[in-house]
Amino acid sequence: MAEEEVFARLAPALREAVAALGFRAPTPIQRAAIPPILEGRDVLGCAQTGTGKTAAFGLPLLHRLAAERAPMRPGRPRALVLAPTRELAAQIGEALTAFAKGLSLPVLTVHGGVSLLPQEAALRKGVAVLVATPGRLLDLTLRRALSLDAATAVVLDEADRMLDMGFLPDIRRLAALLPARRQTLLFSATFPPEVTALAKSLLCAKPVSVRVDPGRPAAERVRQRALFVSQADKYALLKWLLDSPKCFRVLVFPRMKHNADRLAKRLSRDGFPAAALHSDKSQGARTRALEAFRQGKIQVLVATDIAARGIDVEDVTHVINYDLPDEPETYVHRIGRTARAGAEGEALSLVAPHDRQALRAIERLLGRPVPQWLDQPLHCEAARLAMGADAVRPAARPRPPRPARPPRGAPRRR
Repeated sequence: MAEEEVFARLAPALREAVAALGFRAPTPIQRAAIPPILEGRDVLGCAQTGTGKTAAFGLPLLHRLAAERAPMRPGRPRALVLAPTRELAAQIGEALTAFAKGLSLPVLTVHGGVSLLPQEAALRKGVAVLVATPGRLLDLTLRRALSLDAATAVVLDEADRMLDMGFLPDIRRLAALLPARRQTLLFSATFPPEVTALAKSLLCAKPVSVRVDPGRPAAERVRQRALFVSQADKYALLKWLLDSPKCFRVLVFPRMKHNADRLAKRLSRDGFPAAALHSDKSQGARTRALEAFRQGKIQVLVATDIAARGIDVEDVTHVINYDLPDEPETYVHRIGRTARAGAEGEALSLVAPHDRQALRAIERLLGRPVPQWLDQPLHCEAARLAMGADAVRPAARPRPPRPARPPRGAPRRR
């Protein structure tokens, strides 16, 4: 189907919204997914982050809801979108609200971290599309503020991450509350066996399979480089990188939440405005950090992997892996935060000796080596060559040398 025909099939109000938002041509995932969704087919979509998945399912979903013209009923949404994190749910809800601007289709986003009462009040007014995290959705059903029996379309976005976060039992409980006759759309960046099994249990026997670049898991426009450094010099190298005027909006990924807090505080103290984003932060703190990052009030956002899944900020110049992740697929998710919507971006990985094995796993997934930056000022050859035990555990801190014993008969210090 020609590119112009994809958006041309949408309702006039949606076409106007698409034009107003600057969508000139559909992305590959939109071009492949919109037609079967408009036809009411179940869709199994595989695409990396930053490829336009929200519009790929959101535009045809809103088109079908507008054509049905069914009345809004209190506490009974007509479509449901499930997302793994609060930030991603908020991003999806914001996008769908923008798409539906010219339609009488209210969109509501519900997630944890905020009071249930305003969400229950909004549900009583009636909504067309409910965007939710699984835990908060179950809370609302248990409080009888919500019924899913009128949801004729269901979207599971970032299904692989939902399973990684332990949401499978919640998803199965929610699936039992949905009508048997429904349209189901499942999108995921990766398809491990658990996601495949979930898709078989939720989708029809023959869903339309949509895959974009299945053999190229890393974003095409991301310039990737590995910098070998000792663990003790990592922070100094991070500051050296951030000193570059090109690094004006940077995502930094440590491995642990407490490291995120510590790094953000140290960077701010050393003249690099920074904030931390992780699951232990309150929703208000997370929203403020994201807005400050989006508006350029801070240079660096130090985020954990789970919290970062909802980050969709334009012009992220660099992703810096302060620590490499244990799972190579997580590396792909991280670097997908830059080079979005046609922009360029750079992913830099600080590789200490004990990160070397993780780098090899990433390179196996990518099918090619990550280019090495060897002339940076804190290059560590031992990290580049690390093998065996040095590549799987942090090196022990060297013990200070013991003072030499005085020769026998020498006077002792008192």
